[in-house]
Amino acid sequence: MRSNKSETVFVTGGAGFIGSALVRYLIRETDHTVINVDKLTYAGHLESLEPITDSDRYHFVQGDICDKEEIQRLFDEYQPDTVIHLAAESHVDRSIDGSAEFIRTNIVGTHNLLELAKDYYESLEGERKEIFRFLHVSTDEVYGELGNEGFFKETTSYDPRSPYSASKASSDHLARAWFHTYDFPVLITNCSNNYGPYQFPEKLIPVVILKALQGEDIPVYGDGTNVRDWLYVDDHARALFKVAQEGEIGETYNIGGHNEKQNIEVVKEICSILDELRPKATGHYEDQITFVTDRPGHDFRYAIDASKIEEELGWKPEETFESGIKKTVQWYLDNIDWCEAVTENNYSLERLGTAE
Repeated sequence: MRSNKSETVFVTGGAGFIGSALVRYLIRETDHTVINVDKLTYAGHLESLEPITDSDRYHFVQGDICDKEEIQRLFDEYQPDTVIHLAAESHVDRSIDGSAEFIRTNIVGTHNLLELAKDYYESLEGERKEIFRFLHVSTDEVYGELGNEGFFKETTSYDPRSPYSASKASSDHLARAWFHTYDFPVLITNCSNNYGPYQFPEKLIPVVILKALQGEDIPVYGDGTNVRDWLYVDDHARALFKVAQEGEIGETYNIGGHNEKQNIEVVKEICSILDELRPKATGHYEDQITFVTDRPGHDFRYAIDASKIEEELGWKPEETFESGIKKTVQWYLDNIDWCEAVTENNYSLERLGTAE
């Protein structure tokens, strides 16, 4: 276990959904200094960080992990003790429509970051070198799909099915290779589907909420029986910090929420909560559900075995799906202005929400 002294943490992609939750957690719950490096693509929004931007331990830098000179400058200036790498293109549908940016960011960008971090690590001495860690954050989608039974374990063979998951699998392999080839202190996490406040409305849960409120059709792929494990984003942030601080170098940790649900179950649960919190004048929100043509290569089921991180590091999710989804729906009801601001003029709602 590391000492309790203040450290400097690089978070790439810290203006995204999971990244911003991690940054908020680090500022609120630790005394570490956080350097948030984010390109601010369509899914990165500084509004998600407004609760902590006044902290003198928080610094934002708009930067691209593919820009070697800029990232080198940041290593030189801020001298991090830990790098937590979340910057990635992450939407399956977008990867199907156009894979090039996924290859650039998720593979080339990760390679750049690993190279620069390795050179920086090799320049360190003493305790600074001993405590340095590089945490690469990935997804359960690299494992492919499951049948009706079983769980993804850290030893499950990779079988990516979409350009997105293939690009993340590639970046995982790079990170693992840097550990084995260069003795670089890498850790890897693979998580299940995240949900919670501040999620950009291209994923299933926020868009079901928004389309329901707008009186529009709520699109569900296929027959809605695809199964995902749902992880509340604040639980994920706690897990990432736990792994970065206490995980064994070279190891992979799966992070899941113990909340397997069919997509249609998730949609109906949201509709039921909205019926309670914001009832319609007539009818029910569930009446707006519309089944649409399934997407290509849509994996049937993902489910995470998170026993390793629970047994070795003592982490468990605090939120059940029932508690987390109610908090999430209430947050979106209270923050409609945020949703309008982050989607204004830069996003089409045409395919919004049909994917996880």
